[in-house]
Formats: sequence, structure tokens, C-alpha cells
Amino acid sequence: MASSTTRDGVSEAQTGKKSKKTKSLVDESELLAVPDGWKEPSFTKDDNPRGLLEESSFATLFPKYREAYLKECWPLVEKALGESNIKATLDLIEGSITVCTTKKTYDPYAIVRARDLIKLLARSVPFEQAVRILQDDMACDIIKVGTLVRNRERFVKRRQRLIGPKGSTLKALELLTNCYVMVQGNTVSALGPFNGLKEVRKVVMDTMKNIHPIYNIKTLMIKRELSKDPDLRMQSWERFLPKFRHKNLAKRREPKKKSVKKEYTPFPPAQPESTVDKELATGEFFLRESVKKRKKMEEIKVKQAEALTKKQEERNKAFIPPKEKPLMKKTTKVPTEGKLDIEAIKEKVKKAKTKKLGAPPVNPGPPTSSTTGKKKKSKTKNKG
Repeated sequence: MASSTTRDGVSEAQTGKKSKKTKSLVDESELLAVPDGWKEPSFTKDDNPRGLLEESSFATLFPKYREAYLKECWPLVEKALGESNIKATLDLIEGSITVCTTKKTYDPYAIVRARDLIKLLARSVPFEQAVRILQDDMACDIIKVGTLVRNRERFVKRRQRLIGPKGSTLKALELLTNCYVMVQGNTVSALGPFNGLKEVRKVVMDTMKNIHPIYNIKTLMIKRELSKDPDLRMQSWERFLPKFRHKNLAKRREPKKKSVKKEYTPFPPAQPESTVDKELATGEFFLRESVKKRKKMEEIKVKQAEALTKKQEERNKAFIPPKEKPLMKKTTKVPTEGKLDIEAIKEKVKKAKTKKLGAPPVNPGPPTSSTTGKKKKSKTKNKG
């Protein structure tokens, strides 16, 4: 009985643990699901009535070609930053923009947004798009692309691939991520929600690594459709997403010239044999000088004779006539599909002959006795 009670107790404890786990899982899933249309409450003056203790400022330089545009839109910039009590100054001599907080500034993050605004304006982003950074649900990302590819021509090609024909690829990326993307010089400026910026950075980095942006755009399109289904929110989407593999891999992965390391030996290599050693090995060292000279002269004469024969052969090559190709007679191809009608061909030949002669063909009969006799008589007369 005691054992049964203990077992029941254990089982109850295990079930209790399981139920707690399931409850915790359910709670986590509920926390992860953000209700539609939910927004974080905006930061007001009531949240920080005393303001900021220290003054903070940021400054950025802008290129010369951007000066005319900044002059035009500067009153609008001052007005937009004045709403969050931030002072902005434009220095055309140095070519810089400075933003700093004032005593009335209550939002501590406003200066960071102002810094991003002047960065975007310096990066050729139009004012209408750059002002959106002052909103709470907006962020920006400036991706430095110039140092990712060493070869300049290759970098220009990949950057153009990101833009696409007539900017179609960039437009598709903007629609899928809800971000504004600006490709300018060595940087890519993106402005939008945090999730979209993450996707934009991934696409840009992959494009610079020689992965075509169309692959990432396709995956984004599939993810967008899957997110609409509430049943698939808590499931993995790997089975739906396409898997792109590199097909243009090098056939020969091994290097052409393999450097084979020789086995290490502590002893130095043997010295090469001198001419005296070679003569001693062959026995020429002990011969007289007259015999040595005679041998050398014979060797020289043999080499000269070989050279002369080679030269003579090369000269004679010019006098050898080239081989002529045999003339090939044109032969009519006999049709092999059906059998030849020999009798019909014979009749055609006869008709052709009759047309030429102008009379019907007469079949010569066997020679008669009269004709033979006449021929014999004529022969005898000629003899006489």
C-alpha cells in the first residue's frame, strides 16, 4: 500500500510539473503575440518635468554639392527640430551641421533622433523622408558598403545590381520592408521600422557578397504571405522557404600546382660531381692528351654531321610537292525507298530513240540464206 501511495504521489508531482510547464508555454506565446494596432505611448513633458541636467550636441560634415539643397530646406529643419526643443545650426564655411539640446528639452532621446536626421540629410536623403526619423516607431541604418569589395569595377556592378533596371529591385525591397532605401556613393541609407531595417541590411550585405538580391526578395515575399496566416505564426517556416544553392562552383577545387613538401633530413645534400670525378669514373683521366683531343674532335665532327643532316632535311621540305586531293565525280543518289522499275526505264529509252530517228523501231530478224549468199558472192568478185 505504501508503495502505491508513493507512486501516486510521484505521478501527481510529475503531472503538476507538466501542467506548470504547459501554462508557462501558453503564457509566453500570449506575451509574444502583439495585438494589432498597438503603439507604445508617446513620451510627454509630464514624464520628465525637470528637463535635462547636461547639454549634449552632435555635428556632421556634408559634401559641397549638398549645400544648395540644405540652404533651401533649412527653415523646415529648424521648425521640425524646434517642436522637440532642439537647436540646429548650419555652418556653410566649415560645411557642417550641429544639433544641441536646450533647457526646454525634456525628451532625452530627441537629441539622438536629431543626430540621425542630420546624418540622413548629409547622405543625400530628401527632407520629406528624413523628417520621419523624429517619429517614435522609426529608425535609420547607414550601411557602409565601399570597403566590402576590393575591386572597384566589381563594386559598381554589385551596387547597380542592388538598384536593378530602372530601380525596380530597390522599389520591390522598399515595398516588402516598408523602408525607404537610398543608395549613394559608398553607403546605403535605410529609414523605416526595426524589422524592415534588419532585412534591408541582410539583403545589402548579401548583394555585396555576390548573392543576387532577387533570392532574398523571393523569401521576403513568402514570409509576408505566411505571416497573414494566424495558425503558422508559432511554427517554423523553413519548409516553405526556398533553399538556394550555389551552382556555379569551381569544378577543380584542388590547386593546379601542388607544392609537395619533401621529407625533412638533417643531412645536407651530396655535392655535385666535378669534371675530374666524371673522368675518373669513365677512365678518361688516365688517357694521354693526344687521345683526349682526338676523342673531342670526333665528338665535334659527329655533332656537325647531325646538324648538317637536319638542315638539309629542312631545306628539302620546301621541294616536296603537296599531296593533291583526288577529284570526286558527282554521283546521282539512287532512291532507296522503293524498288526500281527496269521495264519502265527501258520503254522510256526506246521512246527517246524513236523520237530522234522519226520512225518506229524495227526489230531485226535472224539472218536469211539469201542475204548470206549475196555477201559471199560479193566477196568472191572482189577477189577475182
